Amino acid sequence: MTGPRHADNPSQIEISPQNPDSLEVAPGRMRETIEGWVPDLATEEESREALEKAFDYRGDVTITTKDGKKIEGYIFDRVSGPTLVTSFVRVLPRDSNQRQKIAYADISALAFTGRDPAAGKSWEAWVRKYWEKKASGEHGLSLEPESLE
Repeated sequence: MTGPRHADNPSQIEISPQNPDSLEVAPGRMRETIEGWVPDLATEEESREALEKAFDYRGDVTITTKDGKKIEGYIFDRVSGPTLVTSFVRVLPRDSNQRQKIAYADISALAFTGRDPAAGKSWEAWVRKYWEKKASGEHGLSLEPESLE
């Protein structure tokens, strides 16, 4: 013996066309533009927030340590510990392949100095540029994406 099936009671099934755009459950997040930003690191919370954004950033940052040393490079890893002393970022310096580990407590300044190579390269921007070029009569259009560099 089997239980009831939906097909056994078609009067309860309503079929209506649905707009796929209205089915979006979680809209995409807009990226904030932080290229060129120099955050204030006055409090522990500000330091943690800025370094988390630096980790998410796709360009280089410049870190100034409390002893005055400046390191420009890409933050490829971070560990957020219970204190600033136990939290750190790992940086691949622009001028070296020697990775550096820097404690949050040792950072006096942070600047988002490098260009974000993917800024403005969203799918929507690409499609808009494609259709603008096609509408202007440009020939030789391709569905290949542009280089990020």
